[in-house]
Amino acid sequence: MAAAMDWLPWSLLLSLMWETSAFYVPGVAPINFHQNDPVEIKAVKLTSSRTQLPYEYYSLPFCAPKKITYKAENLGEVLRGDRIVNTPFQVLMNSEKKCEVLCGESKPVTLSVEQSRLVAERITEDYYVHLIADNLPVATRLELYSNREGDDRKKEKDVQFEHGYRLGFMDVNKIYLHNHLSFILYYHREDLEEDQEHTYRVVRFEVIPQSIRLEDLKTGEKKSCTLPEGTNSSPQEIDPNKENQLYFTYSVHWEESDIKWASRWDTYLTMSDVQIHWFSIINSVVVVFFLSGILSMIIIRTLRKDIANYNKEDDIEDTMEESGWKLVHGDVFRPPQYPMILSSLLGSGIQLFCMILIVIFVAMLGMLSPSSRGALMTTACFLFMFMGVFGGFSAGRLYRTLKGHRWKKGAFCTATLYPGVVFGICFVLNCFIWGKHSSGAVPFPTMVALLCMWFGISLPLVYLGYYFGFRKQPYDNPVRTNQIPRQIPEQRWYMNRFVGILMAGILPFGAMFIELFFIFSAIWENQFYYLFGFLFLVFIILVVSCSQISIVMVYFQLCAEDYRWWWRNFLVSGGSAFYVLVYAIFYFVNKLDIVEFIPSLLYFGYTALMVLSFWLLTGTIGFYAAYMFVRKIYAAVKID
Repeated sequence: MAAAMDWLPWSLLLSLMWETSAFYVPGVAPINFHQNDPVEIKAVKLTSSRTQLPYEYYSLPFCAPKKITYKAENLGEVLRGDRIVNTPFQVLMNSEKKCEVLCGESKPVTLSVEQSRLVAERITEDYYVHLIADNLPVATRLELYSNREGDDRKKEKDVQFEHGYRLGFMDVNKIYLHNHLSFILYYHREDLEEDQEHTYRVVRFEVIPQSIRLEDLKTGEKKSCTLPEGTNSSPQEIDPNKENQLYFTYSVHWEESDIKWASRWDTYLTMSDVQIHWFSIINSVVVVFFLSGILSMIIIRTLRKDIANYNKEDDIEDTMEESGWKLVHGDVFRPPQYPMILSSLLGSGIQLFCMILIVIFVAMLGMLSPSSRGALMTTACFLFMFMGVFGGFSAGRLYRTLKGHRWKKGAFCTATLYPGVVFGICFVLNCFIWGKHSSGAVPFPTMVALLCMWFGISLPLVYLGYYFGFRKQPYDNPVRTNQIPRQIPEQRWYMNRFVGILMAGILPFGAMFIELFFIFSAIWENQFYYLFGFLFLVFIILVVSCSQISIVMVYFQLCAEDYRWWWRNFLVSGGSAFYVLVYAIFYFVNKLDIVEFIPSLLYFGYTALMVLSFWLLTGTIGFYAAYMFVRKIYAAVKID
């Protein structure tokens, strides 16, 4: 009964994670359509996991309306490379269209040699086209058949969806373009009073792309066309060495659905296998808490024995034979080298920790839904700016504790060191993206706006927090520091710093590496990630495991009579970032098909920023856990 009661809180928490991962707070109000109301089809961008370079929709010679209108984007959409623009598709609510020519109804569209070469290049680079209807992204249905019991008659159909549709395909060194789009839109009929007209809401947007040769399409009056029957038609080939003539056509089919508007994103958000996430969570919880419990018992039992022995009034001979962590009590709180840089990095780590915690928690509650495009990235950027007051406060108080005096210089270092590295790397990468004319390049006005946010919001808040943190009473050290440093004995090989990084990083990385796969897939393969309930639990496990490992590593170091733990603990606690780097290289080699220089540079440049940020985050968590532990144990012993 007691064991069951112990697991009850965890069961409630896990059930909460499950519910909140599917909970959806819409970013926009539902739009009600009447019969034959226009449903606007907009284009977002072209993406490819092979190049990692998004492009605008009209970077290719698609049919364009008379007036091209771009939607005003938020900061997150700009950073993601989204450029939402109108298209000439004419779609009416619950109105079928068998076949209609998009443009060039009197004569086919002619692609020049340069345009044909560009289209062929995008097809060979495996680009996808992303459209939206009523803010719903288009998806291509994939039907996979699995033979689970070895009987061909018992094949089960597994329906999956991929985002967007393929621009074209290759077959026997020939390139074909998908020039006909069969739109399938699902609507939900709203229940109204009898005397009112029915209203409809769009709940799913699918497309079946087809490649149909010019000669097989029969065009008529008023943009109408007739699709070839059966499989008699040939695909539309694109020869990159000559001009190509073709028609862009589309058809529209409507189907009624039982899916309600509030649940219309479930199709997109359930593309990942939830069972794998549950396996990841259960595995992480069992392994991490089991190992952390064992490590905690070892530390507590050993410490109790040590403290009991040290606090006994033994004779002088026993005292002379003492060794271990008590002997360095006069040096353990000696300020380290470069205290300003250390406190600045830890202040940035506090900023990251507060920002990530709030973003994941808010997203877990469903307030950053995928319908609000770019909301997650926009919220993260603004939160990091505003969390500067907490980062500055913690850095200022720690800097004063480490006997620092130049608080203005320390505040400037805190406000510029980590953000400056991030901005510098992103600016260099952005120059390469500019050279490729990609929509992923941050425009110059946006870059100026980011600089204004940095120096107009983050910098003053860091200075404000640093001022009050530096004025506050420094942390009380339980023992005095000797004037003359103690000589450090020769250390064993396993006390090497790099060995410590390898040892300390295994457990936190093991708690999160399965979730890391889905995060990488969302970033580099244009997938949706919305299981923030699982991510929140993984984050809590990461904090616990980093704290436990950091305490163990600093205890072993002090037992070896090495009191230089400040920098070493910060570096070792972030050891899981090394494994994240190794995993990123493995993911690049085995999961991605990137062969060109600039996409590879982008991947490793942004991965370096991720690894740096993760090292700051885990290093800060481990440092403060170890600092509280060291103060606690030295406050528990009697020092003569």
